[in-house]
Amino acid sequence: MAKRAATSIIKNASRPPMRLPPLPTIRDIVKLYRLNAVKQLSQNFLFDTNLTEKIVKSAGNLQGAYVCEVGPGPGGITRSILKAGAAKVVAVELDKRFNAGLRILSAAAPGRVEIVNEDILTYNMAKALPLDLAVPWEADPPNVHIIGNLPFSVSTPLIIRWLEALALRTGPFVYGRTQLTLTFQKEVCERICAPPGTSQRSRLSIMSQHLCRVKYCFRIPGKCFVPKPDVDVGVVHFTPLVRPWIQGVPFKMVEKVVKHIFHLRGKYCRKGAAELFPQERRDLLEDFFEISEVDPMVRPWQLTMSEWDRLAQAYNIICQREPWVFKYDFRAPKREMFEIPPRPEGLPMHVESVNRV
Repeated sequence: MAKRAATSIIKNASRPPMRLPPLPTIRDIVKLYRLNAVKQLSQNFLFDTNLTEKIVKSAGNLQGAYVCEVGPGPGGITRSILKAGAAKVVAVELDKRFNAGLRILSAAAPGRVEIVNEDILTYNMAKALPLDLAVPWEADPPNVHIIGNLPFSVSTPLIIRWLEALALRTGPFVYGRTQLTLTFQKEVCERICAPPGTSQRSRLSIMSQHLCRVKYCFRIPGKCFVPKPDVDVGVVHFTPLVRPWIQGVPFKMVEKVVKHIFHLRGKYCRKGAAELFPQERRDLLEDFFEISEVDPMVRPWQLTMSEWDRLAQAYNIICQREPWVFKYDFRAPKREMFEIPPRPEGLPMHVESVNRV
């Protein structure tokens, strides 16, 4: 039955309707094409249309929108995106086994679905959609969205990569402040959205909130997925800020400061910050806290975004004064270490704070 329906849709597709014709269920598609989830790819199917539509609703109004969907799998969320009125969906799916099921959707909605078999970690989203969709950065977000049920194995490196692209206004952000609606493990969602002073506060919290307004939309119990993962899942919506919290400091520099200080998250932030500078130049650590006017005896998860801004600005000032500092890596093998320069002559031992620079 499902096979006849699928064949009929592909053969009889004509002009693109905004409403989808009757389609086989996603469960039928999975059975029809024997689409078993691959554990190594962190694949988990979501058959409940109420949940796929709730994910899509979290993205906002998609009427006439252009959507890049990450990891569509058998097409459950894809179907909900089309039902929401999206003008086009670029479905980026590495696993070609799902192509047959996605082609059913493409035939049911001619001209509205494009299947791309590439790795999302290397795919250039700047080529996915027409550049005339771009709007000025200060304007409202463009009618361009990224939506995806992300594989757990790539979710964190992928969001960090997108955040860097956001800071540089490249990739999907050539169109403007492109919004993202993504699934993560519930614990990762909590870390992304955690406010200062909470135990979930982490490197991911700072890097996300530095560049975006983040919203934890809702939780999906693990039992709703097939196969059932060991953890619950959450949905987070990202809206890029017009102006980042930390301005004038390169993304990699901000990331380095945050990463090192959170490396010892249970210790006072002075302990982690010490890893930014060689032991031979402890004066730089003193400068770091003197310039930033941040209390070195608080823990990383207690720091506010304003304090992270001052820390990043202080590190940037030190790196501009002594460029070798940014290249310093306390983890580097001895053979890769370089001779540490002494404090420049004439540089005062007391420096101005970032609030007065």
